[in-house]
Amino acid sequence: MTTHDIAFVGTGDQADLKNPNPEGFAMNYYHGEGYERLDDCEMVACADLIPERAAAFADRFDIDDEGVFEDYEAMLAEAEPDIVSISIWPADHADVVLDCARSDSVEAIHCEKPMDLTWGNSRRMAEGCREAGVQLTFNHMRRFKPTWVDARQRIEDGAIGDLERIELAPGNIYDGGTHQIDFATGVAGDRPAEWVIGQVDYREENTWFGAHNENQAHAHWRYENGVDAVVSTGGERSFVPADMRFVGSDGRLEIGPEESDADLRWRTGGEWEEKTVAEGAWTDPIHDAVAHVVDCLESGDQPVIGAENALNSTEIIFGIWESARRRGRVDLPLEIDDNPLEAMVESGDLDPQ
Repeated sequence: MTTHDIAFVGTGDQADLKNPNPEGFAMNYYHGEGYERLDDCEMVACADLIPERAAAFADRFDIDDEGVFEDYEAMLAEAEPDIVSISIWPADHADVVLDCARSDSVEAIHCEKPMDLTWGNSRRMAEGCREAGVQLTFNHMRRFKPTWVDARQRIEDGAIGDLERIELAPGNIYDGGTHQIDFATGVAGDRPAEWVIGQVDYREENTWFGAHNENQAHAHWRYENGVDAVVSTGGERSFVPADMRFVGSDGRLEIGPEESDADLRWRTGGEWEEKTVAEGAWTDPIHDAVAHVVDCLESGDQPVIGAENALNSTEIIFGIWESARRRGRVDLPLEIDDNPLEAMVESGDLDPQ
């Protein structure tokens, strides 16, 4: 059996595991638990700018002292890992991902979401890894959440007829909403959108991992196959009375419905059918995502959380903000490189206090 050497960039603070916050979630600990469950993975190195954090991570996962670094480039050169998990702030993703891709040993990179702080850098690191032949994935791990998997399978099996519309109600578009937009794009067939129109409100500063997130947004886009999608964030949730709602030609399906304690419900004209996942029956979606990363590296299959699929959903996110900046519909592909929300804040067009 081939053994994959695993390294980590950005261990985070172990204390954040009990108190996750907009400054840190210590996500690489969860990645580490995923690799720990796999017989063909050995954790050999970690790097963090704060030595005490790296040392604590190494102690938790039995990484030898010589595998503990402050400088991730030194770690790449000395440890020569096969797979690197990256959990740092989005503004640094592209540079670190591309440094890893240029390393002679690295075959796969599993990076935390969102892709990057800008659309240009999101494309740049996807293209760089593609050219280097390095598998690049992003931790859109909710594609593996059991109720979400069940919902997607029911929709694909025709439980609500032909899919016509998707309605989403995340807390924000970028940090948390990337999961729902990515999942919706997957259910719609993992294809790009044709256009997007949206508006945002940003009156109170709301930063997650150094990146601005709107207070409230509403947007509409259409996928190339004619499926429409809308998202409503912040404010009142009543517009979409569920985490996600899928409307088909014969019925509808809801994930996390407000009107029920069920995890999932669906109907085709009659009474709702409901499903609740029993406590203890869950598999951990982060662990499942890590296992998927390793499986795809070994099989050569394209990961469902790979960069190409992530670009489809990330383009929608930046397209919503670009629509707010232009005050009009944006036809895709998106022809910008920056982050429109960040740019509007920097210019004073948006002035969160």
